[in-house]
Amino acid sequence: MVHSAQALSIQTPYRVTLSNPQGHTWYADEPLDKGGKDTAPNPMQILLSALGACTTVTLEMYANHKGIQLDHVQVDLALNPEGDPEAGHNNIVRKITLKGQFTEDQHKRLLKVAESCPVHKLLTSNIQIQSELIVE
Repeated sequence: MVHSAQALSIQTPYRVTLSNPQGHTWYADEPLDKGGKDTAPNPMQILLSALGACTTVTLEMYANHKGIQLDHVQVDLALNPEGDPEAGHNNIVRKITLKGQFTEDQHKRLLKVAESCPVHKLLTSNIQIQSELIVE
């Protein structure tokens, strides 16, 4: 499956309209102190939310497949909560709260499953970004 998205600037400074081929639309913006209007999550919050959503869905799918009663998943994420790291090093803190009926072994397995969500794998891999500039 090819994943794709488009980011398009609009008249409001730093507000970006995001979309995908399936017709979904969402937005990004910067906070007031960065010159934005704070009308939507900033890009780092969107990145963190992607990890949180993927973690939640992966855990729910696994629990459903294995017949584990998982009533609630909450994923809290923070980027560099202890301040600015040295260049080239970042730290995402992910706290996963689970509510349901499961054994200690299942609890340990659920943590391993969370670490295998596709966004987690992508963020911990060696990523290369190929950029091409098109001038109209």
